[in-house]
Amino acid sequence: MKRKIILGLALYSVVFTLAGFYVIHTIRTATADLDRLITLHQVEILREHYLLQIKKVQSDLTLMETPHSREFDTVVKNVMNMGRIIDTCFDCHHTPRGMERLNNLKAQTGRYQDALSRVLTIRANARRFAAEEDAAFRTGEELITQVRDMIAITTSRLGESTQKAMDEIERTKYILFGLVMLGPLVSAALGLLFITGLTRPLKVLLESTRKLKNGDLDHRVPELRDEFGEVGASFNEMSISLKEQMRKMHRAEQMAVVGQLAAGLAHEVKNPMAGIKVAVSVLAGEEYIAAEDKGVLQKVIGEVTRLEGLMKDFLNFARPQKSRFEPVNLNHVLNTTLTFYLKAHSIGGKNETTRIERDFQEIPQIMADTSQLQQVFLNLFLNAVEAMPQGGTLAVHTRLEEGSDRVRIEVSDTGKGIREGLLGKVFEPFFTTKAKGTGLGLAISRQLIEQHGGTIGVESRAGEGTRFTIRLPVTGKEEAPA
Repeated sequence: MKRKIILGLALYSVVFTLAGFYVIHTIRTATADLDRLITLHQVEILREHYLLQIKKVQSDLTLMETPHSREFDTVVKNVMNMGRIIDTCFDCHHTPRGMERLNNLKAQTGRYQDALSRVLTIRANARRFAAEEDAAFRTGEELITQVRDMIAITTSRLGESTQKAMDEIERTKYILFGLVMLGPLVSAALGLLFITGLTRPLKVLLESTRKLKNGDLDHRVPELRDEFGEVGASFNEMSISLKEQMRKMHRAEQMAVVGQLAAGLAHEVKNPMAGIKVAVSVLAGEEYIAAEDKGVLQKVIGEVTRLEGLMKDFLNFARPQKSRFEPVNLNHVLNTTLTFYLKAHSIGGKNETTRIERDFQEIPQIMADTSQLQQVFLNLFLNAVEAMPQGGTLAVHTRLEEGSDRVRIEVSDTGKGIREGLLGKVFEPFFTTKAKGTGLGLAISRQLIEQHGGTIGVESRAGEGTRFTIRLPVTGKEEAPA
């Protein structure tokens, strides 16, 4: 939007600046034309005055030797004025053709003055006087004709020039009127355009802010242009992030409730269950109890033991032990867990039909709690074996992710996988894919991994198996042997 405003104002300024220069140039040109026309009109007036002076001299010549003749000094003065007027014409600038006409006119005026001079000086010889007077009169008539022709030509051209100058002035006047009228209109149009371009996206953003304030976290700002598009995209990202944070906060509240529930259960159930276990154990040791009844009591003791494990899981989830971080060789921890812990738990002989595949690449040491990582890995291994009752392949891979300082651990099996639609609930409390269990194992595993600054994810397809992916940050630089 900023760019459009700058371009619009620049174009507006350029157009009106050019129009201003045009008007100034036109006014200067019109002023020069008017000055030239005034000068030409002055010249025209001078020529008309010259023509009148010639006619006056001709009149003096005609009235000589009559009762109405003027005095000699007056006639001489008129002849001299005629010469001064023609000399004044040379003070102005003329074209070469005009100068040629003026020279011819001055020469003709000189001949006319000479003829008049002879008429005025020859008085004794009447015949010669009449001849000179007639010659002077004809010369004067020719001079009058010549001046009239010149005045007619210049008058015609002067009229055309005057009309052209007036048309130019009229056109300039219309342009000035147009600029005066269009200037405010164009300014108002540009202002309206800029205001609309600013207020419309601001209104959209304001409405989106109000909806977000009212709790509509699913609202998204529609696509906007220019800088407002970036603001809208940031607003949408903020909404998504806020919704995710709200979900995490809701989950944290759930975890707090679970913690309180676990503490209550531990307080209300653990001690009575221990008393029950002791009492049943004592009862099972009595000699009068039949062997069949003793078997039933041993099953009761087993179930009580299982419930004690459940209480322990609750306590571990509600009040996890504080992590003790130290340099850890992940490959060594995984190898130890696979080799010893799986054998120690001896899961119904399933290990005999389960093939373990190890692919440990060279990875750097990390800062972690060894016992907690063993708990996570063991939980994943046990889940994988439980998912393959008929046997299968348990694959464990480690590698350093390219382009990031994170170690990647993958634990996969070839079991039945979990049902589609339940993947998002794998790490929620009380969810399990097994026939028995509470589902706290995976939730505790996620909690422990997050305490290490890592992430855990799962991918599962029906009939193809399940793969858990753990990513842990690298904090050490030493390479751990595979």
